[in-house]
Amino acid sequence: MRTRHLRLTLSLALLSVGALVLAGCVAPAVEEGGEGTDAAGAATSTASFWDSSTVHAISVDADEDALAQLLKTYGSTGDKEWIEVTVTIDGQVYERAGLKLKGNSSLKSVTSDDDPSGIPWVIRLDKFVDDQNHEGITEFVVRGNSSETSLNEAVALDLLDRAGLASEQAAATRFTIGGSTSLRLVVENPGESWNESTLGATSLYKAESGGDYSYRGDDAESYTDVFDQEAGEDDLSPLISFLEFINDSDDDTFSAELSEHLDVTEFATYLAFQDLVDNFDDIDGPGNNSYLAYDADTDLMTVVNWDLNLAFGASPGGAGAGGARGDGTAMPDRGDAGAPEGDAGANRPARPDDTGGVAGPEMGGGGGRGGSNILATRFLADEDFHALYESELERLRDLFYGSGAAEEILQTWSDALVAGAGDLVDADVIASDAADLTASFERLAD
Repeated sequence: MRTRHLRLTLSLALLSVGALVLAGCVAPAVEEGGEGTDAAGAATSTASFWDSSTVHAISVDADEDALAQLLKTYGSTGDKEWIEVTVTIDGQVYERAGLKLKGNSSLKSVTSDDDPSGIPWVIRLDKFVDDQNHEGITEFVVRGNSSETSLNEAVALDLLDRAGLASEQAAATRFTIGGSTSLRLVVENPGESWNESTLGATSLYKAESGGDYSYRGDDAESYTDVFDQEAGEDDLSPLISFLEFINDSDDDTFSAELSEHLDVTEFATYLAFQDLVDNFDDIDGPGNNSYLAYDADTDLMTVVNWDLNLAFGASPGGAGAGGARGDGTAMPDRGDAGAPEGDAGANRPARPDDTGGVAGPEMGGGGGRGGSNILATRFLADEDFHALYESELERLRDLFYGSGAAEEILQTWSDALVAGAGDLVDADVIASDAADLTASFERLAD
């Protein structure tokens, strides 16, 4: 089923950030020009920071020398240091907040000469002041843009939530630092507080970009720089046990007992979602982007999404969404994965989009899909699990595109950018990015 075409009503009147009214906003900080309040106090607001119908504002006041040294240190050692800054969020001032670079591959070309308003950051309000928060939020990730608007990631995150999966909330934001301002997408950071409010998992493990899902023995030290525990008491034993099972179980055992180790329905939904937003940089992409959440009550792992800035075929080089290769052919999906031969996945066929980690020629989606995650590969090679994935594909395709939900979400974000960020991004660019996404919706709906 094809979705209806998006009718963008782009206003010619572009409102400045000063015209945005956030009436009745109260936060545990200092209002600009006002008196201080208790940083640990409860935060309430009539206009939530995560309201996607408006553009928000974050301004970072950082010492120029400290900022330059932070970038210099990363360039020479790769270390990401925290510095102390003052942060203003929608008019609320937070003293002694923390600022640190965020990302891995997105930082490879960053230098001290770059405009800091275009660099990925993480802001932590409670880094140096206990319990300091804005509307209960302690951490904000200023995402790396894959386009001027970041509409692709904003829409994908809302669709992730519609799918019933754990999602990070997002806000279009006028981000100011070092005297310059850029339109950036700001999202929740999947850490301790996010886990408490969204997942409630016993432990949360982040897969590092240079790692994989291989079993490296039962020594926790072997998983340094492979997984990083983001929430819960330090304990890698549930993770190690899970990795041992998915790697070393024979195919019959994997098929019969995976549901005792993993929420298989959520994983099928996760895989279907990634394909229906055309995101190659997922659990088996080049960035190894994923989290594993462990629930001690059920003894199950859940795969959690992270990083959707390449959704809808966007390129890491900043090209817009499209979802086609350079030769115009569509990106393959997981649905053609064949069955394995032999136990423990030996000689298991690669996914049709697996390039063995080597970028394909002129891939419109930003390069070859980075490789083969053993969990995803074995899951899709199993007949019953593959059928579950196919069922979720059909459900989500109708939920996203048959219902028109994707276009409604896109309309909301686009209207907000036109009204609140027209001085940062031209209305024609917003319309063009939105049109590219509409074309992707129609292709993915088939």
